[in-house]
Amino acid sequence: MIESAIVTAPDTTPAIDAFGLTDPGLTRETNEDHFLVAHVRKSIEVTHTSLSPNQRPHQFAGVSGHLFAVADGVGGGPEGEVASERTLAAMLSYVGKAASCFQGLDTSEEHALFEKLETTVREVHESLIAEYGGITSKLPATTLTMVLLVWPRAYHVQVGDSRAYVRRRGKLQRLTRDQTLGEYMVSLGAWTDEQAAKSRTAENLSSAIGGSELFPVVGLVDLAPGDTLLLCTDGLTKGVSDEQIDSALAQADSAESTSRKLIRDALGAGGTDNVSVVVVRTSSPSAPN
Repeated sequence: MIESAIVTAPDTTPAIDAFGLTDPGLTRETNEDHFLVAHVRKSIEVTHTSLSPNQRPHQFAGVSGHLFAVADGVGGGPEGEVASERTLAAMLSYVGKAASCFQGLDTSEEHALFEKLETTVREVHESLIAEYGGITSKLPATTLTMVLLVWPRAYHVQVGDSRAYVRRRGKLQRLTRDQTLGEYMVSLGAWTDEQAAKSRTAENLSSAIGGSELFPVVGLVDLAPGDTLLLCTDGLTKGVSDEQIDSALAQADSAESTSRKLIRDALGAGGTDNVSVVVVRTSSPSAPN
């Protein structure tokens, strides 16, 4: 079991309590999942100047971002853990270099950010293809679900069937849609939800980094103090329902306690797959986490 945590954000933003946890489960010999929780900070502190206060843009004062991600190496594929680890390392490297992410983003800059996030995903995909000589059957593959939080904007990118949720005002909402054959057939109207649930091929990925098809999906959501984010691999959602997830996130527990409960729930449901979660709690700076 591997874990990591970060707590506390600058006073100009809500307090952030985030925790990540991964477990191989009860039936797998190896863990092909990886997760990432990071606090990226860029600030310029003006110590002396003749400029008036209104000429000192707020966005240069202690701005920061948080990066949260989970990646699930494709089960049964070669070196899935290599693909998931390399993907998260590449996304971390990109965010560490992208200082523009931490400025006050207007609409045009947000569009550029989406393009950069998608481009980074495609570059990782292409590097895997090149390394393995373009032989698809030998490619390590992985899912990716990532959130770049530059308060209050949460930019998310997804490939595969790892999920992102937000819980706000007592309601749980999925931010991502599984990129699987089942979801695709249902979206076309070719299958019902019941048919997808019974199909043996419904869980086959229709998009993966290192897979035969790649369709990154990017989006954003504005957060408010009190919102909770959850990123998870399908090792959680295979055995734990959205109702159970909602119940766990509804408790006034720390991100660590909630993460541990969700892992226990997944193991209690059989633990048939590697499982990773990242829980992000937000609160007002004066409120306890």
